[in-house]
Amino acid sequence: MSIDIHTLISHYGYLALVVGCMAEGETFVLLGGIAAHEGLLHLYWVIAASMLGGIIGDQILFFLGWRYGTKFLHKFEKQQSKIDKANKLIHRHPALFVIGARFMYGFRIIGPIIIGSSGLHAWLFVLLNVIGAALWASLFASLGFYAGKVITPWLSRIEGYLEPILWIVAAALVIWGAWTLIQWLRTRQPTK
Repeated sequence: MSIDIHTLISHYGYLALVVGCMAEGETFVLLGGIAAHEGLLHLYWVIAASMLGGIIGDQILFFLGWRYGTKFLHKFEKQQSKIDKANKLIHRHPALFVIGARFMYGFRIIGPIIIGSSGLHAWLFVLLNVIGAALWASLFASLGFYAGKVITPWLSRIEGYLEPILWIVAAALVIWGAWTLIQWLRTRQPTK
């Protein structure tokens, strides 16, 4: 069974962007921009789909933070001083923090949860989330589009090797999962 990347992107590209951008987005947006450069997708629709996924993902995380954030965040005792600093920044500069959290590495998932638990008004978050998602999607899709000039020649060479690489990655994940399970089971056995 051969995997045709061009067919997958052209048929599921926008949906994949929405879903991918709901959690981790930069990679998906960059690849969407590259696909737009290749003519498989349209740049404006890549930006719109990425923006939609980013908005939905952050809204879900915001409402999880609003509902469960305090209980959830108390589990991170070692990080409590950082969470407290983030809360102060949210109250002092909500626009800067909400828009900026999307661009901070390692803060993409936890940021909206902290914002939700901070008591920031939901409608203000919605507005700032839309603005941040528009800036974020436009920036990364454009970077991918213009980087496509450099990356596209390499993609045609890599495509022939993609299926074996996927099988190798899948095998490595299965081996790692089995090893992790064995280690976990060993720690659960009572010592005599």
